[in-house]
Amino acid sequence: MLVSLEEIAPLLRSPVTGGPLTRCETSLVDEADTSTRFSFVGHAPVLVDFSRSIFSQEALLANQAESQVRRPRFDGLRSQVKRLLSPPKKITSENVQEFIRLLLRDNDRPVVLVVGGGTIGQGMAPLYEHPTIRVVALDVYASPLAQLVADAHQIPLADASVDGVVVQAVLEHVLEPQVVVDEIWRVLRPGGIAYAETPFLQHVHEGAYDFLRFTASGHRWLFRRFEAIRTGVCGGAGTQMLWSIDYFVRGLFRSVAAGKVAKLSFFWLAAFDPLIPAAYASDAASGFYLMGRKSETGLTPQQMPAVYHGAQG
Repeated sequence: MLVSLEEIAPLLRSPVTGGPLTRCETSLVDEADTSTRFSFVGHAPVLVDFSRSIFSQEALLANQAESQVRRPRFDGLRSQVKRLLSPPKKITSENVQEFIRLLLRDNDRPVVLVVGGGTIGQGMAPLYEHPTIRVVALDVYASPLAQLVADAHQIPLADASVDGVVVQAVLEHVLEPQVVVDEIWRVLRPGGIAYAETPFLQHVHEGAYDFLRFTASGHRWLFRRFEAIRTGVCGGAGTQMLWSIDYFVRGLFRSVAAGKVAKLSFFWLAAFDPLIPAAYASDAASGFYLMGRKSETGLTPQQMPAVYHGAQG
C-alpha cells in the first residue's frame, strides 16, 4: 500500500547535499544548507537537484510538474485494444510474486521504492494492494500515486533505507542509467532486492526522453553489484516484431494511427514468444528482467563473456 509523506519523512534526504530535510511551511529545508529549499507541487515535494538534471526548475514548477510526455488514459474499448497490443506478461506476474515472497521473508513490513511510480506498471498492482508492503513512489512528474517528484539520478532517500526497489521501463529514459542503478544500490538495505525490466529491441518511445537500450549482457553488467536471483526475457521476438510492424507502417504512411492498426492486425505474433528457445529469444528480445540482491562484491569484466547465454555462443 502507498504510505503517506509523513511516514517516510525520516527517510528523506536532500538531492543536493544528502542532508536531512525539515518541513518549513510550504517547503522542505536542507538541514546541511538551509539556503536550499524544495517546493511542493500539490501533495508532493519536488526533490530535484536542477543543476544536475535534464529538467528545468522554472519549466517544471510553472507546469505544476506535469508529465513532459502525453500519457493517454485507457478505458473502455481503448483498454481492450491496449490489452491486445500489450498483453499482461506471465513472467512479470510470477516475478512480482517472488519479489513479494522474498521481501516478506526478510521483513514483516518492508518498504519498497518504485522508481517511475507515477502510474502502476504492468503486473505491479499486487505490490500496491498488499496490506503490509509500504510503497514509496517516485517519478519526474506529479501524479496522485507519486509521493515524491524527483530525478532518479539523485534518489532523495537515506542510505540503506528501503528493502526493495522496482524500476520497470525506466532505465531507457535516463541519461546515465549506471548512476541510477548505483543510487538504487545505495538506498537498499544490506541484502535488499531490486527488480528491473528494461527494453532491448524496442523503438523510440517518449520522444526526447528516450536514450538507451541494453542486451542481456549489458543489462547484467548494469546490475553487476547485485547477486542475480532471476534473469530472463520479458517480451520475446514476437513482441519485438510488433514494435517493428508498428513503426514501419507509421513511417510509411506518416501516421501513428496506421501503425497501431497494423500492430493490432498482427497481435497474434506475441503468442509465438513461448515457442522460441531461450537462447534465441535472448538475441531477439523486446526486453529483459533482472531480480537481484544487493551485494558487496560484483561481477568483474573478465566474468562477463560467461554471462552471455544466447544462440551465438
